[in-house]
Amino acid sequence: MSQESTNNKKQLVRGIGIFGSAFLVLNGMIGAGIFALPSAVAAQAGVLSPWLFLAVGVLILTVVVTFAELSSYFRISGGPVLYATRAFGPLVGFSTGWIYYVSRAAAVAANSNAMAVYLATIWPWFGIDPGRAVVILVVCGGLTLVNILGVKDGVRTLAVFTFFKVIPLLIMIVLGLQYVSPDVLFPENMPTIDDLGGTTLLMIYAFVGFETVLITAGETAKPKVTIPKALILTMIATGLLYFLIVLVYVAVLGSEINANATLVDVGRKLAGPIGAIAITIAAIFSIGGNLSGTMLAVPRATFSLAEHRLLPQWFGRVHKKFATPANSVMFLGAMSAALALSGSFVRLAIASSLTRMLTYIVCIAALPVIKGKADHATIAKAFKVPGGYTIPLVAFVLCLWLASNSSTESWQLVGIMLAVGLGLYWLEQMRIKKEHAAT
Repeated sequence: MSQESTNNKKQLVRGIGIFGSAFLVLNGMIGAGIFALPSAVAAQAGVLSPWLFLAVGVLILTVVVTFAELSSYFRISGGPVLYATRAFGPLVGFSTGWIYYVSRAAAVAANSNAMAVYLATIWPWFGIDPGRAVVILVVCGGLTLVNILGVKDGVRTLAVFTFFKVIPLLIMIVLGLQYVSPDVLFPENMPTIDDLGGTTLLMIYAFVGFETVLITAGETAKPKVTIPKALILTMIATGLLYFLIVLVYVAVLGSEINANATLVDVGRKLAGPIGAIAITIAAIFSIGGNLSGTMLAVPRATFSLAEHRLLPQWFGRVHKKFATPANSVMFLGAMSAALALSGSFVRLAIASSLTRMLTYIVCIAALPVIKGKADHATIAKAFKVPGGYTIPLVAFVLCLWLASNSSTESWQLVGIMLAVGLGLYWLEQMRIKKEHAAT
């Protein structure tokens, strides 16, 4: 099976290296969640929270490792769309890509609003209209422009966000480790977790988003080596970072932990108002980095769908000067801004967790099919998951379990979104049939 596409070779510039790929993975996972999750998890698990984060990180690593092997079979853009299409055909490929795309567009909309909320802690005007609208339009419009101008500009923007969101967290960890006692690190009295499934489900979302880097394979230097390495190493580093953040959170706040306590409270206790401001700024840059990574990578999903004639060719046009999928970038920016301004993105955000799990399930199931179709040379050079299919099977069962914990409303919304997408798919297929009939 040939895994290459000559179209991508002459269109897209491979301007993303190992650091750019690592930034995409890091910003895909570290968003607003880590600034809010510690209190919710600590309310259920108490001093066990850091270890639970580490355990969940190990579980999600099974999914990451599976995707690392999947990515090593391809040098072109597409990620989940590409994997599902190659394994199960265009209809499944489109359905997977469309659900994933809408989920990420809703996430951009949600995080744009979250950015306004955090900025409002510095200047309350941003928390109300028209200040909120200004933030949304500036964020969506600015990131759209940056990513049209070139992939390297997008990566540079991502690097800036990564620096300013990670450094304050590292400083907080260094200052907070002095509060960590043996009793906190290895508690003697283990708390009882009433809802282990719900707590695990809550924590798992701190780790999703790593798949963003897979969509940009066509613009990544040596993607068969770069992407697996970036996925695994960054995932391990992020898991350790989460462990230390939650450990410091539990140790510093102690009996002061409550449902409304955040990392800002940790920063305030460690360094007073300056510490609180530093963590607030880190939260803003964290959201900004997540948005930047999404705007860099997700337009490549509609680009890939158009390349495979699953969406109108307008989405697959590349800017003549900047060699970027400009139309797909503009579409995502406009769609996200509209959702954020209208507030209709809320129901989409509720279903985003389910759509992500469904995407993972399809891609994991695609691995043995893709491997079976690959030629011997491709298989020999591909990244190998230790233990054969054991780890992918664990990842598959994990994602099924998480999807089963989603609400009925989420399943209904996914059905509606899928129906809309299939309508667009049908229209494109009708156009292709007319083209064939004309010739």
